[in-house]
Amino acid sequence: MKLGFIGTGVMGNSLVKHLLDHQHEVSIYTRTAKKAENLVEAGAVLVESPQQVAENSEVIFTMVGYPSDVEEIYFGDKGILEHAKAGAVLVDMTTSKPQLAQRIFEAAAEKGLHALDAPVSGGDVGAKNAVLSIMVGGEKDIFKQVSSLLNLFGENIVFQGPAGSGQHTKMCNQINIANNMMGVCESLIYAKKAGLDPERVLRSISSGAAGSWSLSNLAPKMINEDFRPGFYIKHFIKDMKIAAEEAENWGLNLPGLRLSLSMYEELAGKGYEDNGTQTLIRQYEA
Repeated sequence: MKLGFIGTGVMGNSLVKHLLDHQHEVSIYTRTAKKAENLVEAGAVLVESPQQVAENSEVIFTMVGYPSDVEEIYFGDKGILEHAKAGAVLVDMTTSKPQLAQRIFEAAAEKGLHALDAPVSGGDVGAKNAVLSIMVGGEKDIFKQVSSLLNLFGENIVFQGPAGSGQHTKMCNQINIANNMMGVCESLIYAKKAGLDPERVLRSISSGAAGSWSLSNLAPKMINEDFRPGFYIKHFIKDMKIAAEEAENWGLNLPGLRLSLSMYEELAGKGYEDNGTQTLIRQYEA
C-alpha cells in the first residue's frame, strides 16, 4: 500500500521501519530531517510537508508531540484534511485530547475521509519490538480495514468505541502509570534504606502481585541511573494535564494523578523535561 507517516521521533521511527519491512511504500514528514536519515536509507520517501504526505497516501499515520501539533498538521493550510485523497484513512496515534479526535473525525467525514484515534502504550521498547498496546476510537468497519497495518505495530489492539474513545482509554492508561510510577520509586527507595540489593528485590517482586510494566522495564533503569528517554517527561506531563482536565470537567477527584503531575512538573522545572519518565526517582533522592 501507499502509506504516509508524520512524526518520526523515538517511537514513530520504529513504526515506519515495520511498514518498510513489510514492503509498503511510505512517504514521511518530520520537522527534523536528520531524525529520518535511517528511514530514507531503508527506502522511505522524505517529503517537505504534511500536504505531500496526504496527496500520496491511502492511509496516513500521525504521531507527533502535542495537541497543538495535531491541530496544525490536520487543519492547517498544508494539512492532511485539506489535501488527502477521498476515501483515505487517517490514523492519529498521538496521545491527544478526546475532543480534538472528535473534531478530526467530523471534519474528515465531511470531506469523504475516515479518521481513527489510536494512541499507544509501550514506549520505545514496545514500538521497536512491535508489541505496543493500541487503543482505537472511530468507526469499527474502518478499524477492521486497517487492522492488518496496526498488527505490524502491536499485539494488544482493541477497538474501544466512537471517535475519542481511544484517547479516553489512553487517559485511563496514563492515570494508572502516574500512580504506579510513584509506587515503583517508593519501593526502590525503601529497599535501599533497608540495606537490600535493589536488583535482587526486583527479582522477587516483579513477577508477583506487585508486577507491572514500569516495575520490570523502568525500575532497572532507575537503579542504573539510566535516564535516557523512552518516553519524555514533557510528553507525560502533557498527557497527565489532559487527563486532569477531563477529570475536572466531570467533577472527579483524582489525588494520585494530581500528586504525580506536580512531581513531574517539579522535575521539568529542574531541567529534566527531556529525560525519561524514570527520572522521577530523583524526586525521592533529593
